[in-house]
Amino acid sequence: MRGRAAGSRIGRCLVRGFSLLEMLLVVVLIAATGLLAAGVLTGGLDRLQLKSSAQEIASQLRFTRAHAIATGSPQSFSIDPAAHTWRAAEERSGEVPERLGITFTGAREVQAREAEGVIVFFGDGASTGGRVRLSFRNAAWNVDVAWLTGEVRLHRAEPAP
Repeated sequence: MRGRAAGSRIGRCLVRGFSLLEMLLVVVLIAATGLLAAGVLTGGLDRLQLKSSAQEIASQLRFTRAHAIATGSPQSFSIDPAAHTWRAAEERSGEVPERLGITFTGAREVQAREAEGVIVFFGDGASTGGRVRLSFRNAAWNVDVAWLTGEVRLHRAEPAP
């Protein structure tokens, strides 16, 4: 019996685990490697910024539509491709990075200025419709708004020639 107790102590002394600091270091290294790999595989940070900007515009269009339905009154979303800025309902506004190209296609009747694109959402959810295209080099994303339903869709697109 005495031999077993001595052997157990020795066995416990030989077994060594990892400290919390070592585990955190490994997690950080894996995360950093993953980010670098994602940057290389997807075309870099510029493409990630392109997608993020398109998602932000789609989100703000959806918010503007929801606000129009909630209030029962028309709400507008406008984008100025030259200034790289947008405005949504409830005085929300933002900027699009300068290196991204912006193209707007929509109804001219609701545009306050020729260079500015406007999409109006009505209280029933319908809209004037339109498309915001963001592009960078050979990548592009379209944010489409259906005129009849006001549905906002985001999808990858071929860049303009």
